[in-house]
Amino acid sequence: MRPENDPIVAEDHRLIVNQPNKDSVLGLIRQASDGVSRVEIAQALGVSRATVSTIVDTLIASGLVVERGSGVSRGGRRPIVLRINPEAGRVVGIDIGASHVLVVLADLCGKILYEAEVSFDIAHGPDACLPRIGQEVEAVLGREAAARERLLAIGVGVPGPVIAARGMVSSPPLMPGWDGYPIREFFQARWARPALVDNDADLGALGEWAFGAGRGEANLAFIKIGTGIGCGLLLDGRLYHGVVGTAGEIGHVTISQDGPPCKCGNYGCLEAMAGGRAIAQRARLAILAGQRTSLAEHSAGPELTARDVALAAQAGDAVSQQLLNDAGRHIGSALASLINLLNPGLVLIGGRVAEAGDILLNPIREAVAHRSLRASLQATRIERAALGRYATVLGAVSQALDSAFQSLLRHRPARTRSRVMKGGGRPARQPVDSIPT
Repeated sequence: MRPENDPIVAEDHRLIVNQPNKDSVLGLIRQASDGVSRVEIAQALGVSRATVSTIVDTLIASGLVVERGSGVSRGGRRPIVLRINPEAGRVVGIDIGASHVLVVLADLCGKILYEAEVSFDIAHGPDACLPRIGQEVEAVLGREAAARERLLAIGVGVPGPVIAARGMVSSPPLMPGWDGYPIREFFQARWARPALVDNDADLGALGEWAFGAGRGEANLAFIKIGTGIGCGLLLDGRLYHGVVGTAGEIGHVTISQDGPPCKCGNYGCLEAMAGGRAIAQRARLAILAGQRTSLAEHSAGPELTARDVALAAQAGDAVSQQLLNDAGRHIGSALASLINLLNPGLVLIGGRVAEAGDILLNPIREAVAHRSLRASLQATRIERAALGRYATVLGAVSQALDSAFQSLLRHRPARTRSRVMKGGGRPARQPVDSIPT
């Protein structure tokens, strides 16, 4: 619930410090990688310096913003730089994959403080998986004193279509038993904090936009190649989900009408032709056929993964390189249609299979060049995502931060009207080299 009277706003400044302006000022401070001055904020928003100073004073008094260092002078005194106070709270980000879960604890600048990752099988269903995930959340919260009390919000990514307003998945091919399960309610009930649930590829797009290779891009597509294949879309600066959350399900575009069966019930889907499971299965068949490959060291059992294929390809294994070349051509064919339809400025290739680098990206680019309209292709860059396995979980962190700041703006009382908090801080968008490896 939003209070009728915002406690952050002083009585004599109610007409000046309205909520939209506070949101805008805080948003600019969050986005500034090197901090931002009051003058720069006023220029960006087209409001007076006095208005900005009044808003900034309330944010500093409430502990959300700190003054740290000085900016570059353009004549006169060097301006004081404003940054988010990273110690004003904590958020949790969760990336639930088909075969793993990654949980992180982050500060209010999005810096990962602690993490936990375990293998598991999402096909075991929510009743078995969610308590296990809950244990990992407790594990990262237990790494820092008072983290539970400072927790403000939880972001969750899942490998299926999500009805975001309800916090649940809808008919997810890779998540048997999860359809309509109240995932959001599980986390909210256990930790009594807001929880936000979204598709893993959508959050990968958001993570790269907020912290990685997509910074400054209003229109981008993030292709996540893991067990399956998904696409997160950022259009005109907003995540695009579609009517029921199925936008970007590029993995279920038909590549071959006579292709192998897909878990969605169709045949010849991109995911069934080039997803992680498909790549691993083709590698097993190559081993059984007696082809000379270093993958034979793994045997042809289910423990062989697409990531093993990617690593072998990087090490020069010819069979693995051919498998990724074939997968890349299929992905590029589907991606060409997406580029023709939506004309994104940037396409980022992520997920664990993308660790193969140019061995996978080059056939993708070649297929796109062969099948895309020239005008569309000239405006589109195809690059490897920057955040690696952290893209989705940092997207979950970003959503949790949005929720946390909205809550803090409306409910956190100012400490004093005169005290200005001193201290350090990091920019909201951490450089890539700050992400743990």
